[in-house]
Amino acid sequence: MRIHVLGSLAGIEPMPDRHHTSLVCECGGKLHFFDAGEACGRTAHLMGLDLLKIRSITISHTHMDHVGGLGNLLWYIRKLTKLGKGLPVDGKIDLYVPELACWEGILTMLRHTEGGFVCNFAIEAHPVADGLLYDEGLRVTASHTCHLGIPADGAWRAFGYRMEGEGKSAVFSGDIGDYTDLDPLIGDGCDLLLVETGHMSIDGVYEYTRDKRIGKVAFIHNGREILNFPGESEAKVARLFRDKGIISRDAMTIEI
Repeated sequence: MRIHVLGSLAGIEPMPDRHHTSLVCECGGKLHFFDAGEACGRTAHLMGLDLLKIRSITISHTHMDHVGGLGNLLWYIRKLTKLGKGLPVDGKIDLYVPELACWEGILTMLRHTEGGFVCNFAIEAHPVADGLLYDEGLRVTASHTCHLGIPADGAWRAFGYRMEGEGKSAVFSGDIGDYTDLDPLIGDGCDLLLVETGHMSIDGVYEYTRDKRIGKVAFIHNGREILNFPGESEAKVARLFRDKGIISRDAMTIEI
């Protein structure tokens, strides 16, 4: 089980060598995408990942820095099938998205591209709610976060995810409102915590994780602290986390 970081940037203006948030969990020979920031399909392909091994795409929330590359990712996959490269595994892609209206808008756009976006594979969209999303070699559990506030209608629209497979576990924070949003996902511990710093800090993550059973901490969705002070941030992570802290970068692979 490994994590491929396709995009490591928070939702700010364009930055050199960084794209908005996206990662892939590779497990059992299949690819499971989490968030789909800009250029995620391009980066995955150029990293040597076979996009036709994709099984699922799971979105934390529908802000542009998390869905801006979704249409293009699916367009690339369709292009590969039209070139005779094969089909996605199982002949379908399951898409899990907190707000289905966002997907319907992207699909409308795709249907106005060449060929009406007619595919010889299925894309099945599913809403997201707390609890088990799927268990197909990789077991994925969702837990809401307070990043978008407490919804008046009771429908949570931002989530973090726990991934379990091949005897390993990883947690992707999504965007959080408070560190305690992570409690249900971490539970008794995890091998890897992928935590955002677009709204959180290195010091805050350290204080939250220091007494928890977490193998490694990788910073993703990186914000101003890390982007504006890269050298100081690397030194701080090394001092606080020693060899268990990672500042993620685009096209990085993390072995679990």
